[in-house]
Amino acid sequence: MPKYFRPITPSQRKLVLPTLLELDPPDKKAPKSLLTSKRRINGRNHSGHITVRHKGGAHKKLFRVIDFKRDKENIPATVAGVDYDPNRSALIALLYYADGEKRYILAPQGIKKGDVVLTSDEPPFKIGCCMRLKFMPYGSVIHNVELVPGRGGQIVRSAGLSAQLLGRSKGYASIRFPSGEVRMINEDCRATFGAVSNSEHNLRVIGKAGRARWMGVRPTVRGVHMNPVDHPHGGGEGRGKGNIPQTPWGQYTKGYRTRSKKKTRKWIVKERR
Repeated sequence: MPKYFRPITPSQRKLVLPTLLELDPPDKKAPKSLLTSKRRINGRNHSGHITVRHKGGAHKKLFRVIDFKRDKENIPATVAGVDYDPNRSALIALLYYADGEKRYILAPQGIKKGDVVLTSDEPPFKIGCCMRLKFMPYGSVIHNVELVPGRGGQIVRSAGLSAQLLGRSKGYASIRFPSGEVRMINEDCRATFGAVSNSEHNLRVIGKAGRARWMGVRPTVRGVHMNPVDHPHGGGEGRGKGNIPQTPWGQYTKGYRTRSKKKTRKWIVKERR
């Protein structure tokens, strides 16, 4: 259940935060080898020009190096604890491998301190274990799915998400993604069993503008309050002019398809729409 706050202060009147019941920090601090400084570019390019609006001023944080490849095969690892990561919506788990190496992975739902996980093509088929799609049972709930063998997990990595393995044919596996799309992926790609942790993340209500500033989100001005020179919705007397919703650069934003026609659709079995 999400945590609701008694309105002792105005900022707590609508504040709703996840309880993070899965959180069980390790006994020791994170290894320095897994922490790196994070350069803050705040939506600017190499010239310093704004390329993504409404970014800047976030709280300072360290980057946690996450193992998305899970390429240490047949070496068991013990979960030292489940930790918070300010750089992503999911929680992360610290693994102590039998050979002494330490790595962070995305924490699946239900994983806890003391569990043993493994990257292998043999059972067990339990949460946190990583395996090639060709050896997984049909119907498996998975996350952190690779698109190219050996490249590392690229999709189904956000809090609470999971995909499902539907079947295999001619060297490809059919996977249903959280959007509803069914797509074929090379069966030599790896994925991890289970759903991603922190499923209550989408229920949070930040409660005040200041918390958005801590997260690096600057104020957003609606186009209808701008001048015609600044936005297609701008100008007019009183309220809006009845425009079709557009970006400041004239791109339609409600249902207009922007996918490149050069991209192939041969791997998509069922559209998400």
